[in-house]
Amino acid sequence: MRIIGGKYRGRVLTAFKGKDIRPTSDRVKESLFNILAPEIYGANVLDLFCGSGSVGLEALSRGADYVVFNDVSKDSLAVLEKNLALLRANAKIYNLDYRELLSKLDITFDIIYIDPPYKSEAGKEALRLIAEKNLLNTGGVAVFESDRPFEGAVDKLVLYDERKYGIVYLSFFSPD
Repeated sequence: MRIIGGKYRGRVLTAFKGKDIRPTSDRVKESLFNILAPEIYGANVLDLFCGSGSVGLEALSRGADYVVFNDVSKDSLAVLEKNLALLRANAKIYNLDYRELLSKLDITFDIIYIDPPYKSEAGKEALRLIAEKNLLNTGGVAVFESDRPFEGAVDKLVLYDERKYGIVYLSFFSPD
């Protein structure tokens, strides 16, 4: 796992051991950041279900102003803290259930990356809460990573693009 662009480009990140964690692949990350390139510089970013933090760290490398990381796994956050120390980057880290975090945040975001465990309904619920709490800035984008195409609708959010990379789908939402 590595940073693929920006000021930390090429830095190798601490990764998880074992098969329980599914980090976002370099191919998916590169495609994601090519799509989001105009939005990154100066952005406030939320990396929800962050795991090792590779997506949020990539955003910091590419010029995001501020990144909030969240995961319920203390093991994930321990890896994230090692990666932040390696990059000498500063960010806000939470160890909360996503519902609790989304209900207590008092800032809004330009980019929200949602990568819940596949097969769960947490991503759809997170999108609903993001819309309900108006956590996405006008012109902002919420990206939902899943193993299947997005089905259904989310009040106050518009699905405007969806891309497939192998078994990964990225669904892009904006405020309506």
